[in-house]
Amino acid sequence: MSAAAQVTMDPEIVHTMIEHLRENTTDLAPHDIQVPVDHFVNPARAAAEIALFKRLPLLVAYHSDLPEPGDFITKTVLGLPLLITRQDDGSVRTYLNMCSHRGGRVETQARGNRRVLSCRYHGWSFEANGGGLRTIPYQKSFDPIDKARHGLQSYQTEERHGLVFVDFSNDGGRRLAEYLGPQVEAQLAPWQIESSVVVLEKHFTLDVNWKLLVDGAIDVLHPQFLHPGGVGDLIETNIGVDRRYGRHAQHFGARTKLRTLVQEGRAQELGTRYIASNLVLYPNSMLIMAPEHLECWTVWPDADPNRASVEIRFLVRREILTPEVERRVHKSWEILEHAATQEDWPMEVWIQQNCRARPSGTFRYGRSEVTAQHLHRQLARDLDGIEL
Repeated sequence: MSAAAQVTMDPEIVHTMIEHLRENTTDLAPHDIQVPVDHFVNPARAAAEIALFKRLPLLVAYHSDLPEPGDFITKTVLGLPLLITRQDDGSVRTYLNMCSHRGGRVETQARGNRRVLSCRYHGWSFEANGGGLRTIPYQKSFDPIDKARHGLQSYQTEERHGLVFVDFSNDGGRRLAEYLGPQVEAQLAPWQIESSVVVLEKHFTLDVNWKLLVDGAIDVLHPQFLHPGGVGDLIETNIGVDRRYGRHAQHFGARTKLRTLVQEGRAQELGTRYIASNLVLYPNSMLIMAPEHLECWTVWPDADPNRASVEIRFLVRREILTPEVERRVHKSWEILEHAATQEDWPMEVWIQQNCRARPSGTFRYGRSEVTAQHLHRQLARDLDGIEL
């Protein structure tokens, strides 16, 4: 792997990681926290979490989904059918995929390019650019209709660093750059997501609460136990560097190869090749940053607290994409797919079943689980008004 293929990492992160490996230490939170088991199975809690999601900017698409004006995708997010489309001025708009006449789906295809969006039920059509009502067949058979008041319902949408966020609250006073904050912005900018290529994309629906899926992806204690002979041999267990960026957080983890480099005295020179990170964009997205590619997870809750879905994409910066890099990305997916589908997710299904069987007591998150703690601390602040 050439040096040009790597995204520069903060030298302080590398130094701290090397010291942890030398001393067999890790970053630590002030104390353990405990989260009620009920929070993983209670429908009222699930409803409150979904209501919270609808008050926050949520990652729903990528620049590569909508490269040209008129490009669109459709998807259902938190029960809402959405139509997301690139505008003539380069911005992105998100509409409720629901005709203002009698509620039909305005667009039934998963993706495409259209200037005019037409409901197949009664033929009402709308401008893709702006969402205004365009035509009403048999208009004389209706009372007077103000077209300006019958366009598609839209939601506040912003694109930042190639990531498209929707804000169902339509809070015009909140800008995405402020929500992410300068530290997250600094982590995202070097990855050039706006010009990256999606090498592969996967979707899964699981009988697991959404928080267990996020926990499993950022858990630092389980690799050697749950993934022996696989991921557990490749990455360090219970050693890491953690950073908190307001609502968001990032965990940096080391490959086991880095420990060998520390022993050989070559870690400072080559360390960035063997450190990856997981940037958690609150509440439900994770960007796992490996030296050559970006692995993007978005985990969606369901009204049923025992169910969730996850979208996973692997992106590579166009400037470094070669057949060899693509081969390595697919190899990374093979390793991840086995770990997730054969080890992580079955364990999480068992945990979910146990939660349903005994929805009392608490789960303990230890001091080394800094980033996992951060998620649950923030949820407690937003939903319960308490500090864990």
